[in-house]
Amino acid sequence: MPRLRDRLLATYIALIVVAAPLLYQRYRLTTSKRLRCVCEGRLYRSGQMTVVGFEDAVRTLGIRTVLNVQNEIPDPDVRRSFLDGRTVKERELCARLGVRYVLLEPDLVAPSTVPPNRPRVIDPFLALLDDPANYPILLHCKAGLHRTGVLAAVYRMEYDGWPASVALQELKENGFGESAATAANQYIKQYILTYCPREKRDVAIGGR
Repeated sequence: MPRLRDRLLATYIALIVVAAPLLYQRYRLTTSKRLRCVCEGRLYRSGQMTVVGFEDAVRTLGIRTVLNVQNEIPDPDVRRSFLDGRTVKERELCARLGVRYVLLEPDLVAPSTVPPNRPRVIDPFLALLDDPANYPILLHCKAGLHRTGVLAAVYRMEYDGWPASVALQELKENGFGESAATAANQYIKQYILTYCPREKRDVAIGGR
């Protein structure tokens, strides 16, 4: 019996050793889903976090504006915590935390009109970023990879002056997916590869 008990104890310990890191990673992914800094004090990005994750972001980063770009979910149900599956509406949560809630819906335009046309969401996105009173802004979609990724790339090209190739590389490194990040993907084409910062765009349009 002692030997059996020792074997069971060893097995139990081994399971804990293996499972604990996986459980912790799942906790982090659920709570602060891919929370990253784009520009310190100005723009952060993430996926759909829990209430605990939002509370922590507001407290530690001083978030003033939460920008949801899940066009299929205008007011998401936010899970309370990793272990608590009860939910609260994101708009209600933001009101309780004293932060502004904004919904913008990423779109595509007819490919044959690009350029000079571009997704309609870009202008209100830039208008939000133009106003320092909105900082810091937390930009998020469901996974924090795709819609969030292309809008973060727009930020890089518009405000940081990055070329499309560098913005695209960061997009890939942040999990968009190498095979999906090509010109065949209209989101990549319309938001990044054909993007023209406003100063250059105004000159181009004015010179036509």
